[in-house]
Amino acid sequence: MEDDMSEKTYEKKVGIRDIVSFFQLEQLTGDDSSLDRWTVIQDLNRPGFELAGVFKDTEPRRIVIIGNKESEFIRTMSEDDQRARFQFLMDGLTPCIIITSGNEIPNILREVAIYNNFPVLRTYLETYRLTADLITFLDEKLAPIDTMSGVLMSVYGLGVMILGESGMGKSETALDLIRDGQVLISDDRVDVQHIQNSIYGHAPAITKGLLEIRGIGVINVEKMFGASAVADRAEVKLVIRMVPFERDAEYNRIGDETKRYTKILGVPVPTIVIPVSAGRNTFVLVESAVRNFRLQEAGYSGAAEINERFSRFVGKDE
Repeated sequence: MEDDMSEKTYEKKVGIRDIVSFFQLEQLTGDDSSLDRWTVIQDLNRPGFELAGVFKDTEPRRIVIIGNKESEFIRTMSEDDQRARFQFLMDGLTPCIIITSGNEIPNILREVAIYNNFPVLRTYLETYRLTADLITFLDEKLAPIDTMSGVLMSVYGLGVMILGESGMGKSETALDLIRDGQVLISDDRVDVQHIQNSIYGHAPAITKGLLEIRGIGVINVEKMFGASAVADRAEVKLVIRMVPFERDAEYNRIGDETKRYTKILGVPVPTIVIPVSAGRNTFVLVESAVRNFRLQEAGYSGAAEINERFSRFVGKDE
């Protein structure tokens, strides 16, 4: 079973100026205004086909990387071919061209770039290293983002999103967990991002490190429990959904029922539903749920164990 959280995503972009600053790139062509370009694509373009004159299905919004192989191929091209191909690569949507491994900029490329006031940049990093680092950088900066109502904790090192209606005791449970040595990521509102194949959550700047407890007010967790009680972000590995206890409802009693998932930005996250009522210690329940989940991840199944015991017991009577 899956619960699909609403997605309030919006298109993000990364400025070339920020990339130049982060990777300490050398600007070879273009004035300062040429760095006002931006990219919205995490992928990069190594333009082997384009340099050969094949332009079909080219995505013009990708950053162009010219490595050792491309530099060698350019030396074999005629000046007319270079002008034509470089002009195509400097499409109005192309963010920039980065030359790797400290290679020299081809004369025709410099000429065309100056004419178009286009940013050609250089790094002494090898192509594979720049590619890996730049894709990771863009993937995080351009990751889809959503805001969820809930509490995000790191419980025994596991990122746990606690969801439930207002008044279910999510913040009070978080306070008990913090007193037990667990770590707060965010209370009330959680910003979540889809980075690569995982979901990461962090607190909005305005509420970072704060916890709201009804009857007490807002407390500063770091000042009250120390710096180790808060963290910047966590990967969301488990969702615990707190629901009002209903006497006639069916709940997971053995553990072999259909598994539940909550979709966050399209990624299914394992989910445990915990019914809440007066007299139930939600802190102990959440902590136990996390411990049991970690055991299941390691291959242990309580349902399998009780079935095995039942089979042995029945076997003795036969």
